[in-house]
Amino acid sequence: MNYFVTGATGFIGRHLVEELLKRDGTIYALVREGSRGRLDALGQRLGAGDRLVPVSGDLSKPGLGIEGFDEHIDHLFHLAAVYDIEADEESSVRANVDGTRHVIEFANSHQVDRFHHTSSIAVAGSYSGVFQEDMFDGGQKLPHHYHRTKYESEELARELVDAKLLVFRPGIVVGHSETGEMDKIDGPYYFFKLIQRLRHALPQWFPLAGPEGGQTNIVPVDFVAKSMDHIAHIPDGDLPGDTFHLVDPEARSVGETINEFARAAHAPQFAMRVDPNMTNAIPKPVRAGLMALPTVKRIRAQTLSDLGIPPDAMEHRDFFCTFDARDTQRALTGTGIAVPPLSTYAPRIWDYWERNLDPDLFRERSLAASIKDKKVLITGASSGIGLETALKIGEAGGEVLLVSRTREKLEEVKAQVEERGGTAHVHPCDLAELDEIDRLAQEVLEQHGGVDILVNNAGRSIRRSVAASYDRFHDFERTMRLNYFGALKLILAFMPGMRKRRSGHIINVSSIGVQTNTPRFSSYVASKAALDAFSRCAAPEVVADGVTITTVYMPLVRTPMIAPTDIYKAFPTLTPDDAAQMLCDAMIDKPKRKASRLGTFGQVLYAASPKTVDAVMNTAYNLFPDSKAAKGKKDALPAGSDGAEKKDDEMSTEAIAMAHLMRGVHF
Repeated sequence: MNYFVTGATGFIGRHLVEELLKRDGTIYALVREGSRGRLDALGQRLGAGDRLVPVSGDLSKPGLGIEGFDEHIDHLFHLAAVYDIEADEESSVRANVDGTRHVIEFANSHQVDRFHHTSSIAVAGSYSGVFQEDMFDGGQKLPHHYHRTKYESEELARELVDAKLLVFRPGIVVGHSETGEMDKIDGPYYFFKLIQRLRHALPQWFPLAGPEGGQTNIVPVDFVAKSMDHIAHIPDGDLPGDTFHLVDPEARSVGETINEFARAAHAPQFAMRVDPNMTNAIPKPVRAGLMALPTVKRIRAQTLSDLGIPPDAMEHRDFFCTFDARDTQRALTGTGIAVPPLSTYAPRIWDYWERNLDPDLFRERSLAASIKDKKVLITGASSGIGLETALKIGEAGGEVLLVSRTREKLEEVKAQVEERGGTAHVHPCDLAELDEIDRLAQEVLEQHGGVDILVNNAGRSIRRSVAASYDRFHDFERTMRLNYFGALKLILAFMPGMRKRRSGHIINVSSIGVQTNTPRFSSYVASKAALDAFSRCAAPEVVADGVTITTVYMPLVRTPMIAPTDIYKAFPTLTPDDAAQMLCDAMIDKPKRKASRLGTFGQVLYAASPKTVDAVMNTAYNLFPDSKAAKGKKDALPAGSDGAEKKDDEMSTEAIAMAHLMRGVHF
């Protein structure tokens, strides 16, 4: 038995070759000279020996450009095609239509016995209803050039092939059901980044609202290869038909499919899914008019770009029909070949994507590359988060400008940075004194010409209830002066240079308290929220100038600032090194915001039910009272402290229980 295969090293092709090698015979594989190595590697991996024979040719040439081949061909499998919806129309036509024409020329000239054409359910286009296997031209619209080229290539096969023709129409092919193996991002994989981000942002049990969408039909590659192999070898008299839908008989909606992969990823699911008929109630001209607005188009493009979803994949995501597969099921009866339930292999598909295909794995994610030739200014650099961030920049060979009140401490940090291979400059400044900031800014501009990355890390925290603050207006003034006005003055000083250079990054260290509205931190959270609000308003003004503003909602970090507060020892905290890594990751990724799952959950819950949050936080307020220092008792605080307790009142049993409960929430 002799086989001839186009696209043998492609995703479906190599799995089909593996099945064909289980039979007796020789497999001749079309290969361009430059791709010979891939075929050799496939043959070696499958242990094909001399049974996998390369045939030099080219899909773009008439008759495949093959000369001197005179072997009889029992089965020709045509799989070579462009399956990528992102491909340009010219490439799709050249491969799918012209390529099929050239394969047919070769097949007819060599009088093959059977021609197996790999089409796609895409030929159904936007057909509505049941698309049967014996249907082809049902008057369906073909909305995208991918649909059109698959339709036209099948049409050529039906009209021009002289041999016995079998047509296979696979559904949306995903990875191997047992290994998860896949070679590219396509179909449902485009939505995996969204699922991943939801998992990072929210707990798995958090219910979401999302689209129901139309029908989709997913099949694993091993089912497709085994089905093609078996059906191709059925004798003529036993064939139930000549066209076979290799689909899942239990079709799912887009929303159901996304939820299945969300379960596999341990991400939150769309508990409420909006029926497409609800959005279709808006007249098409109105929808088209809205989507044509420049602002809407820009927002949509940015959103899809952030998630790595091609616009075409979003527009042509759904099918409006179901696919009849009765002939396929009859042909496979008794073989054990069937589409496994998606729930049984979705975890393998997800795991393989996350380990091998996640686009973030291939991005330049080194801190060294992100800060190369850039000046990074860090406030609060003498200890805690600022110190650890400066050291990481030093290890990456970067240049850092160190700012805090004490020159001696900064000199020590400078030495540590330079020991690690970086360059450091010392700029002492009391950021609570606004005139001092003017001096600092002028000094930095004169000596360094500006700043490329500004990290507003310095801050003051005060834990004191409003009831204990009626006569302490100065608490609010001093936190606002350092946490908001100090940071703001630096931004206003260095932003003009960033905009002029059309490059700059501002990182503001905010607090999880801004998201969770933590009691007893009204002065601190208000100051951080002010900086947050400024950043959100300023970001749209400077985004077109290449300036990015990132807000990092920092969870509780075990730094000297919280050391005097004993109750914090029972709460989940980050180390300064962990917190510094968050800032370094922000320098690499330049996100709009960076937050913990706990903080995001608190923010979402407050948006959904603020009174519920108030009730929960009132419980926390009562469980964790003001310290002696906050109440103004003598000798309760060491000199220089800003309202952080030296020793808290003994924690109640309920308070300890709540603290341990919070330990169970992943940051």
